[in-house]
Amino acid sequence: MSYRIVGDWGTSRLRLFRIESGVVTDRCEAPGIGTASTPPEAVLREALVPWRAAGDPSAIALCGMVGSRNGWVEVPYVDCPADQATWIAGAARLALDDIPVAILAGLAMKAGVPDVMRGEETQIFGAIALDLRLSAGRHRVILPGTHSKWTTIEDGRVTGFRTYLTGELFALLRDHSILARAAAGSTVDPGEEDKGFAHGLDRSRSGQVIGALFEARSAQLLEGRSHGWALGYLSGLLIGGEIAEALHDEPRTGRIALVGDPRLTERYRRTFAGYAIAVDLVDGDAAALAGLNALETKS
Repeated sequence: MSYRIVGDWGTSRLRLFRIESGVVTDRCEAPGIGTASTPPEAVLREALVPWRAAGDPSAIALCGMVGSRNGWVEVPYVDCPADQATWIAGAARLALDDIPVAILAGLAMKAGVPDVMRGEETQIFGAIALDLRLSAGRHRVILPGTHSKWTTIEDGRVTGFRTYLTGELFALLRDHSILARAAAGSTVDPGEEDKGFAHGLDRSRSGQVIGALFEARSAQLLEGRSHGWALGYLSGLLIGGEIAEALHDEPRTGRIALVGDPRLTERYRRTFAGYAIAVDLVDGDAAALAGLNALETKS
């Protein structure tokens, strides 16, 4: 049976999906652009060996850091404002052993504060395809993660976005600071982590983030708080600070869609609930697949 392959190739991992008659029939993972020890073509070729044993795919579509200057081939950013057709037109076309390969472009903001994204735009256009209410009017699509993206869409076009380094900052504080350093053999209690998250949210609403960071450490020393509590506290403080800052810069307008990993988007939903703002949750994998599938339907 004929099949296509679509994939999200980021810095840390490659996720590939085998598509037959519009249905995902298999999936696999391989090293990311930043972790592989062999060229991207070799990584992809090796990952596809089991599927190609029964025949080659008809086409391959990839998004993410595979199109960066450190990837397989650098694909120029598409300038905003951009609709789906403009974005797809910016894809690079090449081949792997005579199999057609398309590498989708990222988006760039050049007006005002410069900003870029690679990979998230696929989820944005996929989210619009999954929820057509986002295709008309002005809305916000937010993609929490290592580099959270707050995107404004107007009548299906991405007209602007801003990046918040929330996830990367959390990882740096967790792994390379004294604030939440784990003791040998320590484990994280989910209940304690949740209590810490709630306290971090409360602190963020006071307008304090930088000045409140050290409490993750001092509360462990003076109040007997656990390592899990400190991790939750940092997460709540940073996510709460991100949302407070973004809402201050641009108040809510239209619908708000959160796209990403369900556990992380739930934390953002909980934070928005503290502002009495309802949001729609969109699974990140489903959005990525919908965005990658647009290449076949629109090209």
